[in-house]
This record gives sequence, C-alpha cells and structure tokens, in this order.
Amino acid sequence: MRIAWGVCMVAGMMTAAVHPAMSQGMKSEAAHHWAIVVHGGAGVIARPELGPKGEAAYRASLARAIAVGAKVLDAGGTAMDAVEATVKVFEDDPLFNAGRGAVFTAEGKNEMDAAIMDGATLRAGAVAGVTQPRHPISLARAVMEKTHYVMMAGPGADAFSVQAGLEQEPPAYFFTESRWQSLVKQLKKEGKPVPPRPVGAPPPGQTVPVAQLNEAEGSRNYGTVGVVALDRKGNIAAGTSTGGLQGKMPGRVGDSPIIGAGTYASNQSCAVSGTGTGEYFIRLEVAREVCNLVQFRGMRLQQAADEVIHKELDALHGDGGVIAITPDGQMAWSFNTPGMFRARQAEGGKVEIGIYNDEP
Repeated sequence: MRIAWGVCMVAGMMTAAVHPAMSQGMKSEAAHHWAIVVHGGAGVIARPELGPKGEAAYRASLARAIAVGAKVLDAGGTAMDAVEATVKVFEDDPLFNAGRGAVFTAEGKNEMDAAIMDGATLRAGAVAGVTQPRHPISLARAVMEKTHYVMMAGPGADAFSVQAGLEQEPPAYFFTESRWQSLVKQLKKEGKPVPPRPVGAPPPGQTVPVAQLNEAEGSRNYGTVGVVALDRKGNIAAGTSTGGLQGKMPGRVGDSPIIGAGTYASNQSCAVSGTGTGEYFIRLEVAREVCNLVQFRGMRLQQAADEVIHKELDALHGDGGVIAITPDGQMAWSFNTPGMFRARQAEGGKVEIGIYNDEP
C-alpha cells in the first residue's frame, strides 16, 4: 500500500511549533525568509537493504548538501546560487545517481542530464546526455546565461562545456564500483551482454552502500538529485541532476532536463524538482502540473503535490516523488514509493532529514 507523506511549512518559523492557521497556508509575515528543500532520489528504499551504515551515510550526505545551500542563502545569496551550489555537492557524492555517482548505460558509459530554472525570470537551462563536465548543473546554468538556448545535448553540449570554461573530468572519474556491479548484475539477469570494464577504471574494489531497487521491483537505480530554494528577496529556483536509468539505451533522456516535467520554477506559483520514472513525469508534465494547481486552482502546495503524485501519477502506474517550495515559504514533498532521500530547512529552524515513508 502506498502512503502519502509530506509536510508543508511556512518559512521563517523560529521554532518547531507551527500555529494551526499558518500550517494551513496563511502567508507568513516572514515570507521572504530563506528556505530550502533537497532530495536525493525516490524508490524502494528498505532499512534492511540499506543497513545502519548506509543509512547514516545518506543522512550525513543530505545534511552536508543542504548546509551548503543554507549558507549561501543565509549570506544573502540568490536562490539560483543556492540551488547550483547544493546540487554540485550531490554531484560530487558517489552515493547519488548524479555526477560522480551516475549510473551506467547498457554500453557501460555515463550519460548525464541536468536542468536549472529561475522563478523570477522564467529563464532556464538544461543539458542531456553529457559525459565530461564534472558538474552538469553548472553546464545547464551556462546554457541559460551564455546562450540563447534552453537545452543542449550530447557532444555539442560537451564541447560547449569546454568553451564555457567548466571543469572537465575523464570517464574514469565517474566510475564507481557499486554502480558498475549493479549494472553487471542487472544485465546478467536480463540475459544481455556485459560491456568491457571501462578504460581507466580502477581495479575491482570496495563498493559503497548506494540505494537501489530491490529484486522484486527490478534493479534500476533512481537516485536523481534536486533542490528548490527561496531567497530573502522572495525569489525561488529549482535544479535537478541525474545519471538517468541504469542500463538505459544510449541516448535515452528522462524528465530531469525537461522544463515542466522534472524541473520548473515560477514566482507566480512554485518551484519543483522531481525524481522517479521519467517517462511518466514527461507524460504528465509533473513539475508544471503541481505549479498549475497552485496558481490556477488555488491549492496549497502540499495538496497540489499530493494530487499530482498520489492521484495523477498513480493513475498511470508511475512512481516517484517531488519536492517543492513557494515564494511565501510553503515547503512540501510527496512521493508514492517506500522512500525518498530528502531534507528541508527554513531560516531560523532546524534541518529535518528523512529517508523512509514512515518518517514525517
């Protein structure tokens, strides 16, 4: 049985106690106090499989990432800067399916996607199928700020990342033993050929406790990362980064870099980052749909997120979740899977971290 989990908050609350009227969405007098929500992917995340050490590692990584974004916002930085800085931390962490921890395609390569959007201007940038920038989220922002485009893909996007002066890495940098062994296991189970170990990859060694779907659900990884943020000027932004589906056909692109599907931000409604099976998120335009319900139907953010994830997405038998934030400080997350790596913080409040669906 799938259970809805998510809590919306009003930014600027100085204590854990929230007045009932405010929890229902009345606009806070401190609407321009900063707030941030992050996710590290949704899926069948079970305590026995992750284990105490794995759980502790993920909680520590979530805390480390959100602390970076909170520091940017607390210093008066923009929502865009906070989103990029936080996503970069995730992209450097092999626990997550983005950047260094990206999963492999069926050919044993890493193809990464990312998007970022500014709610104040509706400007956006996205990249798909890139293989060499260390931080795909920074390349997405470069597309937004240094070109007239919204999306670039493949070799052209890789070449632009060099022109933009972004940090580059060889294929071996993105290799992680855990992801490789997971791919090998999946391909063998499906009766598909296992590609040669990538050139430059280190000898077989220690694996890290990366979360993945259990055998009953298949073995593909869904560890997309995302961030939504509100700054003190009242502007919001969203960013998402992923390595996509494990074992995917080369060239497959999911929802993460598609504006409106996996990433969206508008000061007129909300900022959203999604994680899950991208094909369903694309069909529903999940991120924009959440914002539409807020803007045009007057729903509270949590209600809108639950409507999309637990009704519309469920109706298509899709799986995944979203995080979201509004300019007046509402924060929400909603997912229809057993777990989603997630954390949130409002200015003056404590960091709240969750993994499983029996946590607030």
